[in-house]
Order: sequence, then C-alpha cells, then structure tokens
Amino acid sequence: MSINVKRPNGTEDILPKDVHRWHTVEKIARDTAESFGFSEIRIPTFENTELFQRSVGETTDVVQKEMYTVMAKETKFTLRPEGTAGTIRAMLQNGLLNEALPQRVFYILSCFRHERPQAGRLREFHQFGLEMAGSASPSADAEVISLAKSILDRLGLKNIELYINSIGCPVCRAKYHEALRSYFENRKDKLCDTCLERLGKNPMRILDCKSPVCQEVAKDAPVILDYLCEECSEHFDKLKKYLGNFGIDYKVNPKIVRGLDYYTKTVFEFVTTEIGAQGTVCGGGRYDGLIEQLGGQKVPALGFAMGIERLLLVMDKQNCEYLTPRKCDIYFATMGDNALEKAMDISHKLREYGYRAEFDLMGRGIKAQMKYANKIGAMFTVVIGDNELETGKVKIKDMETGSEVETDLDDTFRMNFESLYFNKMMNNLDDEEKFDLK
Repeated sequence: MSINVKRPNGTEDILPKDVHRWHTVEKIARDTAESFGFSEIRIPTFENTELFQRSVGETTDVVQKEMYTVMAKETKFTLRPEGTAGTIRAMLQNGLLNEALPQRVFYILSCFRHERPQAGRLREFHQFGLEMAGSASPSADAEVISLAKSILDRLGLKNIELYINSIGCPVCRAKYHEALRSYFENRKDKLCDTCLERLGKNPMRILDCKSPVCQEVAKDAPVILDYLCEECSEHFDKLKKYLGNFGIDYKVNPKIVRGLDYYTKTVFEFVTTEIGAQGTVCGGGRYDGLIEQLGGQKVPALGFAMGIERLLLVMDKQNCEYLTPRKCDIYFATMGDNALEKAMDISHKLREYGYRAEFDLMGRGIKAQMKYANKIGAMFTVVIGDNELETGKVKIKDMETGSEVETDLDDTFRMNFESLYFNKMMNNLDDEEKFDLK
C-alpha cells in the first residue's frame, strides 16, 4: 500500500535545476550588503510568541490571523513571521548594541504566515533582510534605501518604483490618531469587524486593510504628512534631499503605513506592476522605539526585507540573467574494476582542488556512460579501460568541440587537465571579462 504524501499547501520545493536562480539572488544581495559594511547573522526559526506580540503589534493581521503558534509544555512558541523582531532580540541578548555603533547585520531566512496561497505569497516564504541599529540620522535612511536599490539594480530589475512616506513619531502620531478616529467614527458602519477593533486600538491599521470596502472608506482619510511634528518633517525633508543627491528617483505616497506596528518616521517600498497584486518586492523603514520596547536602551534602528520568491517572479518576467549552474567538470567512463578504482583515485584528488569529478556508479556499459556524461553536461570526459591502464595514457575529450588531448595517467594528470580547463574557461569569457582578470 502506497502513501500519497505531498508538500503542505502554500509551500514550494526548490529543485536542483532551479537552485542556481536562488543562488543568484542570495549572492548578489549578500555581496552588496557586505560592500555597505553589513555582516551576516543567523537566528532561530521560532521565538517565544510574546516577542512578536510586543514588536509586530497585537492589532496587526500578522499577530491576529497569520502566525503559526504551538504550545510546548507551558511555553508558547511561534514560527517567525518576519525577521526584524528575532534579529533585534539576538542583538540585544548577545550584547551587539554595546559594541561600536552603528551595528549592521543582514540575514537570509524563511518566514511563516498562514495566508491564502497565491503567486508571490506563500505560507513559507524566504526573505533577504537587514537591520542597522544606532543611527537616528536621515542619512542612514538614505543609505539603507540606496543599498536596497543597488541590489535590485545588480539583479537587473527594471521598472521598479520607489515610494516613500513618513508615519511620524509617537508625539505627532497621537494627533494623527485622533484625526483618524474622528474620520472613521462617522463611517464605522461600513468598516469590517477587524477594522472596528482597530479603530479603538490603532486606527492607522485601517489604512492597511485589504478589504476593498475599507479601502474605499479610507481613500479620503486624513494624511499623516499633514500632522508631522517639526523634527519628523525635517527628517523627511533631509531624506528626500539625500535621495536626490544619490540620484535615486522616488514618489511620496502618504498611504504607505507598513503592516507592522514597530515602524516610525521613514517607511518605503519598492514596487513593480509586473507580477499582479503582490507587487511590493522590498519594504522597510525606521523603528526607533522597537529596541526600547523589547527591553533595551533607547537605540534608533531601521531596515528592510525583500521577498526572494517575488524577486524571482520579476526576474523571470523580465528575462534577467542568472548565474550559470555548476555542472560536471570531468567524467570518467570506465571498463572493468581496475579502471573504476583508477577513476575513483583520480576523482578524489581532483575534488581536493575544487573540481567536480564523477565516474560510473551504476555498472553501465561504456556507451551508456557516455550518454550519461552528455546528459549531465560534463565539460570533459576520459575513457579508462585495460588498454589505457597498460599504456598509462588517456585522452581527455572536450565534449563541446569533440577535440581530444592525450595525457599521462599519473600524477601529472591533474596539471594537464587544469591547463585544458583554464584555457577553455578563458575562451568562454568575453573580451570585457578577460580584461577584468588582468
């Protein structure tokens, strides 16, 4: 009796033939972040549930509807729905904020939210994100936005628009909340049940509601930019100036409030119209009160997260280039046990120098082995049989051109193979790439 076991709804398998696409995004994001002075951090997949309730906000959809939470004896644990809260917790717990500021960290991780699966929105999804803690300057905001844009540019993405907004600080936001409550109180008969609850706790969350009815009600709501205090207004003006200095185009969108409660002042999104409704490929902003809220000192912080699945959707749509997947460098086709042992020995030595070497493990005939070598895209092949063992010589065949070079089957094999490999790699480079190697 066979058991039909399938992956859970809202998850995806990343197969070997596709993993180079993920490597492309991860490598470019990692290299770009490191060029800006960021270092990688790795955090647990799950945290105490209280962490997300205190940081993300109890009135958010994430906490109210989307978190995966389990009871382990008397403790509640939650699979992380985002990366910021756990990263800040790790920075606090491990004393990073007592070291030289600003602290800059990035991460590549999976997140979990119980949502209706659709293109670009999964229940297990992956993010590249980063956090900078210690600087209150709008120049830090511009730096982080510039970093995000650099990643998108290096990935080759086009037609991505940057939207920015300021949602103020607790001082000016209190006045804004009063204005929102006054506005929505007169229209609360049209609000959904969730937004009716938000009206008393955090009326800004109504602006982020996905219900078309609530969106229609909110379209004429007061705008936060009209309620900014002098400090927040000056911060936003300087950010716009710095972005202009960087040559980064942007649009001010007062409707951006972000979906999590910990944001303050600057919020931003990079958006595309090419993948349907889930068009935000990067979102972030400043959260100056989060560290203090989690029990630390008053340390300003900011960051962003990019959805890797969404980036790949856009890259596919725009025919962006990916890193070339690594294939077999050399395949040994063998005839007989003695030849197999020789192939195993040479392969082991080549692998120690970083080459991808393979030999037959299935007991195939020589013709079937060569078919297999062609199927896996082997760059070179070598046939070893009794005659080759007796003469001590083999021919290294270039599978692309069909040309063959004879070489000794001894300790000089590696050096002779390396010469052929290097020449082939150089011939495959264009003139600009060859110049870069000089």
